[in-house]
Amino acid sequence: MRHGFAPSRTLLLACAAPAVAFFAAFWLLPVALLLALPAAKGWATYFAVLTHARYLQSLLQTLGLSLAVTLATLVLGALVGITLARQRFRGRQLLLSLLTLPLSFPGVIVGFFMILLGGRQGLVADLSDQLGLGRTTFAYGLTGLFLAYLYFSLPRAIATYTAAAGAMDAALEEAARSLGASRWRVARDVWLPELAATTLACGAIVFATAMGAFGTAFTLASKFEVLPITIYNEFTNYANFALAASLS
Repeated sequence: MRHGFAPSRTLLLACAAPAVAFFAAFWLLPVALLLALPAAKGWATYFAVLTHARYLQSLLQTLGLSLAVTLATLVLGALVGITLARQRFRGRQLLLSLLTLPLSFPGVIVGFFMILLGGRQGLVADLSDQLGLGRTTFAYGLTGLFLAYLYFSLPRAIATYTAAAGAMDAALEEAARSLGASRWRVARDVWLPELAATTLACGAIVFATAMGAFGTAFTLASKFEVLPITIYNEFTNYANFALAASLS
């Protein structure tokens, strides 16, 4: 038995070794370094993050923007995803493919699209100028970042909710309706509990993505500073590695 078990154990260790090495090199060691850099200067860098007006404002702005994007994404994603899961019509798969197409776009491309829409030479600026309202722009501030983040995150929520709603047991809703439950009662007692885990997982992913989004923010955030840009400036422009690690 021992001779038969040893090769299997050796093979298991051999297969696990690359995964362990990858995990250590690309997650464990960087995280340990992030903790070690500020620790070398004590609590001063963490204190600076919470007391310096610029850093604190960047942190709070990023948190507020991420929460707003997460809530909007969950609401719109749930409405569209549940509708697509329940309704069968011609062109449904094509519509779903178009709605989830932005999944393949990097953040920089999403930011570029927003500039084409609401930038200084964008579509909205040209239309507002022709209407005599001046050149209206919104791409480079809070509105542009919110719409770009929403555009970037919404396809993930739609795909997730469509799959989750399609896998639900239709008998639960039919039983609730047969007992006289209204649409709102069905949504509260059937849909919300069934999709609670999906909402939690999707919300966590969207929030984390919005907090760490760099490409879109780098393209658009000229009037509204967010945390990834602050970290980039401290690390690249000022070589303040300890403070950048504290912000991270």
